[in-house]
Amino acid sequence: MKWLIVSLVILLCILQYNMWFGEGSRAEVKHLRAAVVAQQNQNRELRERNDALVAEVDDLMQGVDAIEERARAELGMIKRNETFFQIVND
Repeated sequence: MKWLIVSLVILLCILQYNMWFGEGSRAEVKHLRAAVVAQQNQNRELRERNDALVAEVDDLMQGVDAIEERARAELGMIKRNETFFQIVND
């Protein structure tokens, strides 16, 4: 009977060690939960960025106004019969 109690105590110690320090321990689970939250935040930010890019692509494919606005702002293009004025600040 004494050996049975000693064996059970040793088994309990091994199980407790695994729970606190081994694979799947409480500390590891806490770390993994934090990593999941961080990844979910990054996924949300990237999803928002993708949605904005999809909206911009749709706007460029359907609207001539958006293409014209980009050509004027980024490339400095003008329409026919327009006069370009550049104002230089001193």
